[in-house]
Amino acid sequence: MSNMQKGLAEFIGTFWLVFGGCGSAVIAAGFPDVGIGLLGVALAFGLTVLTMAYAIGHISGCHLNPAVTVGLWAGGRFEARDIPLYVVAQVLGAIVAAFLLFYIASGSPAYDLATNGLAANGVGEGSPGGYDLWSGLIIEIVLTAGFVWVIMGATDGRAPAGFAPIAIGLALTLIHLISIPVTNTSVNPARSTGPALVVGGLALQQLWLFWLAPLIGGAVGGWLYRTVGADTHPKPDIEGQ
Repeated sequence: MSNMQKGLAEFIGTFWLVFGGCGSAVIAAGFPDVGIGLLGVALAFGLTVLTMAYAIGHISGCHLNPAVTVGLWAGGRFEARDIPLYVVAQVLGAIVAAFLLFYIASGSPAYDLATNGLAANGVGEGSPGGYDLWSGLIIEIVLTAGFVWVIMGATDGRAPAGFAPIAIGLALTLIHLISIPVTNTSVNPARSTGPALVVGGLALQQLWLFWLAPLIGGAVGGWLYRTVGADTHPKPDIEGQ
């Protein structure tokens, strides 16, 4: 695949993640009487990754997340020279999705950006549960590391073939079930950037946290799997004997 194809695939995939995941939170989570709630939002984020993993995994690897890209590099699965291409494509996809979602949500007279937000991430006053900076920092590092660990393991050549998207999508669902009350769940700097640019204010001021923590967590997760999950007893190369 060419770099153009890979970049466009990451742009489209990250657009899908932000539009689908944040869209479920903004449009459907609190809808009167039939709102999907926290469980529905968590599932929506997982489904965006699961569906795109099958759709573009063979084109770009379906990272959709700068922390995953950095984590795969730390795990020895990705070339450093390709990181800028992927990160730029992911961030642009997230930004376009956030602005389009805001435009659609604004079509309802009941929607107000200051009141309803755009599923932006935050701690302290920006946290759904009022959790402080250290709680947000720690949970974002730990959950991103776990996410990259699952991705590395599920896509390992020794893992059952064809099931990686399911494991990865369910892992992201679980992550959201745990951390929506804490930070509104990032584990993805691109996902955080799009809504923060639309909302501004506190979300934009705290955006550094949702780059720093996931990138650290992604690198830790990739390095750990490379260290712990390495095959120390590889099968002999029969043809080379």
